Amino acid sequence: MLTGSPGREGRKRTRPMADINVTPMVDVMLVLLVIFMVTAPLLVTGVQVDLPKTAAGSLKGDDRPLTVTVNGKGQVFIHETLVKIEDLGPRLVAIAGQKPETRIFIRGDKGLQYGRVMEVMGAVTAAGFSKVALVAEMPETVAPKGRKGSP
Repeated sequence: MLTGSPGREGRKRTRPMADINVTPMVDVMLVLLVIFMVTAPLLVTGVQVDLPKTAAGSLKGDDRPLTVTVNGKGQVFIHETLVKIEDLGPRLVAIAGQKPETRIFIRGDKGLQYGRVMEVMGAVTAAGFSKVALVAEMPETVAPKGRKGSP
């Protein structure tokens, strides 16, 4: 004779899972950490320039880049220190040491002539640095056509 109710012999009762899945939260936090690590060095520069806007994405990297800034008057700065264009290469080599793979970001005012920015880039590459990038602002998002009046 069978004990128990018919049809329940092969079934086992399972308890509901009470664990919290933290993997999505960890993924989001790691993405935010990377974003803040990349953008934080760019926010601490103190030389005021009016950057051009572009839709290109940000560069990713491991170490803190050196920032070379050319302001609207054509003056050249390493971080916040004013330098002459002739001294730019030797100063960058002294700061970076013997690491030609150091990333160098060049920030140029959008009112500058193209030749001045290229002169600075030439001085940086002549000093032996190969990872040189131009910095630009991301454009503000534009509302799609037909939605100008909507909030």
